[in-house]
Amino acid sequence: MTYQTLALVVAAGRGSRSGADKPKQYCALGGKPLVRWSLERLASHPAIDAVRVVIHPDDADAFRLAADGLDVGTPIHGGATRQESVRLGLEAIAAEGGAARVLIHDAARPFVTHDLIDRLLAALDAAPGATPALPVVDTLCRDAGTLEADGAGALPVQGEAVARDGLWRVQTPQGFRFDPLLAAHRAAFAAGDARFTDDAGLLRAHGHAVVLVPGAETNIKVTLPQDWQRAGEILMSMSSIRTGSGYDVHRFADGDHVWLCGIKVPHTRALAGHSDADVALHALTDAILGAIAAGDIGQHFPPSDPQWKGAASWKFLDHARALVEARGGVIEHVDVTLICERPKVGPHRAAMTARIAEILRLPADRISVKATTTEGLGFTGRQEGIAAQAMATVRLPVA
Repeated sequence: MTYQTLALVVAAGRGSRSGADKPKQYCALGGKPLVRWSLERLASHPAIDAVRVVIHPDDADAFRLAADGLDVGTPIHGGATRQESVRLGLEAIAAEGGAARVLIHDAARPFVTHDLIDRLLAALDAAPGATPALPVVDTLCRDAGTLEADGAGALPVQGEAVARDGLWRVQTPQGFRFDPLLAAHRAAFAAGDARFTDDAGLLRAHGHAVVLVPGAETNIKVTLPQDWQRAGEILMSMSSIRTGSGYDVHRFADGDHVWLCGIKVPHTRALAGHSDADVALHALTDAILGAIAAGDIGQHFPPSDPQWKGAASWKFLDHARALVEARGGVIEHVDVTLICERPKVGPHRAAMTARIAEILRLPADRISVKATTTEGLGFTGRQEGIAAQAMATVRLPVA
């Protein structure tokens, strides 16, 4: 089968400069392996017919987990260099029937956008190769050796300035007409020429024009340890704010304490429920689940399931937190209101706040716990039970 447009993701590198204890493409960014961000974005573009990935032979298990559920075919084993890995990927695609156009993308660039892909594909109507790039705007200089500085080690010394006119920062994905690129890779391999760090340079060296299209400042490559922080900041800037609400009620039963916000509070009655009946944590769990459109507490922890009989409700809240993190999200703030005549919440408010903060792994200043009465009205006013309502604000990355 010959594809019109195919994306080839290069994920065979070791990523030794990233500071991670495993290849960086399998380290988590926003709850997902770095490589998965690229795979999802490329696979979701309507003009891309298929996605293939080149991996290191040792990474089969890691890649299987990272690409779970995605239609990216059987991974292709790469070589010792990026150039060799791309060539092996192109040869595997040719064996499948080839493609009219191919996009070559680095696994460590998680934020490629559909707009950028559109620009590349449009440029291939006029040229055999296209690459996204940004003009260099900073002053450039060479270093002139090093200087030993007390407490700072060897520091580079600024040398002569380098003219920045006409200089561009090149990104990926780079787009190509498939046949000229494959022919150029084969020619370089036959000549033993392994000097190329990107495919645009290789294609140019074999007599083909490569045009530049506008890149994107957010299309960064995660290479150094500090790049992870920058990637996290970009991820949050591309996020949406969601709000969820929760409400729960439990009636009183015989007992000598109630669980509220994860705190055991002495009382003349207990709250009845299949779990520990922590009405506040139940409402808060529902609020968080609602913010990410993940159903309600009853779907995740059915009261008909005996394993949850007498269960500690902090486990429910921890589950909701984990679901948010798995989607690359962040819980920004939660607000819980307890509605009851007794017991008094005030003496326990600080402990309740601290406990919720502990479960959600948040600072205490992002947790609000309040209480009110109904002034003797309704079932709470008659002290027949306790109600709670909660709100949760969650930030989720935009795919």
